Amino acid sequence: MAFICATGKHRRPSRTKRTTARAASVAALTTTGVIGTLAAPALAAEPAPEQTGLIPVVTLGDSVAAQIDAQADAQKQAAEEAARKKAAELARKKAAEKAKKEREAEERAARAAAERERLNRYVTPISGSYISTGYKAGGAVWSSGSHTGVDFHAASGTAVHAVGSGTVVEAGWGGSYGNNIVIRMNDGTYTQYGHLSSIAVSVGQTVTPGQQIGLSGATGNVTGPHLHFEARTSAEYGSDIDPVSYLRSHGVNV
Repeated sequence: MAFICATGKHRRPSRTKRTTARAASVAALTTTGVIGTLAAPALAAEPAPEQTGLIPVVTLGDSVAAQIDAQADAQKQAAEEAARKKAAELARKKAAEKAKKEREAEERAARAAAERERLNRYVTPISGSYISTGYKAGGAVWSSGSHTGVDFHAASGTAVHAVGSGTVVEAGWGGSYGNNIVIRMNDGTYTQYGHLSSIAVSVGQTVTPGQQIGLSGATGNVTGPHLHFEARTSAEYGSDIDPVSYLRSHGVNV
């Protein structure tokens, strides 16, 4: 038995009709522009670029790069500043060392000059004394008939000094001179110190101006204690020269 669906308001539209109606509705919406309004949310609903994580990554990369560049610049500046400070400190040390060396050289030169001056000066053989018998004084007491030197007044045991720099060539008994010392001076002349009570130097020894070489006395051919002082052109007897003029030519006030 066949059933026939009755027509009426309760009958469901066919699929074909429903499809046709949906299409008509869409067409109507398109015509009215409503679909444009609806389409915007649909498009906006798509994930934004920021939500993809791409832009934050790019932004973060630029920020890190900028920080690295800034840090590199700061490190470069710090290194350059450290290098400048190191160079300045090195220059300061070099300047200080140079100044120190120059100062030391000047001090050495000054000491050397002072030492040369000291070694080249002359002094009296007896400090604070005076000449009691002059050069070439006559009398029978001298074998040559005259005094070959000068006598400095001095009590026995008074310190006797080298009048200048030189080398001892004789130190011991000298006959009528008693205990005597002969020194070859640096200028090539010779000085003699006679009638000593004691001798404090030996042959070959170098002496300096004012150095004590012995003590005055009354040994040899004398009438009392004193110092006999001679200046000679050689170590031999008879080459005597005026000892007062000799000392004065070397700046000694006698």
